Amino acid sequence: MSKLRLEGKVAIITGAASGIGEAAARLFAETGALVVIADIQDELGHQVVASIGPHKCCYRHCDVRDEKQVQETVDYTLEKYGSLDILFSNAGIIGPLGGILDLDMGEFDNTMAVNMRGAVIAIKHAGRAMVARKIRGSIICTASVTGCVAGAGPHAYTISKHALVGLIRTASCEFGKHGIRVNCISPSPLVTPMVASADVSMSEMEAMCCAASNLKGTVLRPHHVAEAVLFLALDESSFISGHNLTIDGGFTVVNPSLGFYK
Repeated sequence: MSKLRLEGKVAIITGAASGIGEAAARLFAETGALVVIADIQDELGHQVVASIGPHKCCYRHCDVRDEKQVQETVDYTLEKYGSLDILFSNAGIIGPLGGILDLDMGEFDNTMAVNMRGAVIAIKHAGRAMVARKIRGSIICTASVTGCVAGAGPHAYTISKHALVGLIRTASCEFGKHGIRVNCISPSPLVTPMVASADVSMSEMEAMCCAASNLKGTVLRPHHVAEAVLFLALDESSFISGHNLTIDGGFTVVNPSLGFYK
């Protein structure tokens, strides 16, 4: 099979200046896609473009909370590359930590605006472009294992990721008649620059992730998640829609407290 499995495809990836989004942007470009890196981290975004190559990708400042910026990013993509085949709605934040008794509702609203509302806006405008051009595209969102089980993350983050799973299911229902697939990926906690906002160092986060992991001997990295996203973007997954693909080493399907297999 040719390495350039996405040759001729055009993708928008939100939150692509670092972490999972950056890994996906690099992998998509390696497999032949033209990629629009959409983020608010301008300096990092331009660095990613420079390292991948401006003939394969470009950077666009886009705050997913602002519908106008999202629509302009879609319009920019269509004007520059003439198509939009893949949306990877990945932008997200951890949001406020701590208990619900002391939850700052302003921070809660901002978490929902980025993680949930931002995905709705991205799907709305990318979906419009695909439908209008009769593109049988693929839409993928970054959810989380916190959208599958409780207690794996902060309240606002967990709520937003539960909502994302509902979003891809209802969106897949609407877009099915257009041949557009909508899915999400739900990784376990992993080491990305986003953890810095939670005042946890990279090494501390990696140790915590390894301790909590059910699957020992492998440390989940952004490139592992990017490979799952690539699968959902490819024709190999052409009959998968409305699916939440967990990338968690069995984390969400085991109860380690029982200890039967220790």
